[in-house]
Amino acid sequence: MTGLTDAQIYRYARHIVLKEVGGAGQQKLLRSRLLVIGAGGLGSPLIMYLAAAGVGTIGVVDDDIVSRSNLQRQVLHGADMLDRAKTDSAVATVARLNDDVTIETHRMRIDADNADALVAAYDVVCDGSDNFATRFAVHDACFRNARPLVSAAILRFDGQIATWRGHADGLPCYRCLYPEIPPEEQTCAQDGVLGALAGVMGSLQATETIKELLGLGESMAGQLLIYDGLAATCHKVRVRPDPECPLCVG
Repeated sequence: MTGLTDAQIYRYARHIVLKEVGGAGQQKLLRSRLLVIGAGGLGSPLIMYLAAAGVGTIGVVDDDIVSRSNLQRQVLHGADMLDRAKTDSAVATVARLNDDVTIETHRMRIDADNADALVAAYDVVCDGSDNFATRFAVHDACFRNARPLVSAAILRFDGQIATWRGHADGLPCYRCLYPEIPPEEQTCAQDGVLGALAGVMGSLQATETIKELLGLGESMAGQLLIYDGLAATCHKVRVRPDPECPLCVG
């Protein structure tokens, strides 16, 4: 199969037999460049599944170190990496998973000043950050640079996921849903989170990201999926473009 080694054909065989993916799709994944914001609860399963899938280059943005309280949900990291940079831990874990994948580390906090340069260097962006300021900075940079953004959030027993392509005609952006940063926000540190919920939502995020990279199925763009872990239910909410959106209309 042109472009894939025998070892790669064997490794990715379960992808290749999917007619929606095939050898051409797997080669596209291997050529893809993806940026992940946050190597925490959501970023952990996200990075691991994308690396296992053969996404060739994964940029990881995180300025934190691994602490013992992370280990309950951040499966990218082990006790042997305590007090090490999460970006270094990501490199070590992915090296054990798949040597086809390159991790580009960005040990920094992404903000409005540096987001554009980072986002512009990748094909698709995934946001697993834990605060609205970061989410707004990442989204706005994706909007300006016409990059699809797959964003997820978790708290307690609940999760949300959406794909934002507000730069495309007729689709809402993140600011159509949240025009401004809320004055108060809940956090996992204060309110808690079920560790396994990060795995559920991070895996969904990886699935939606691969769909965006390969143009598969129905995109989540314009929709918000809400998962209730206690009730074991999912429902979708359609997000409408806001005619007064500060970014779209801007």
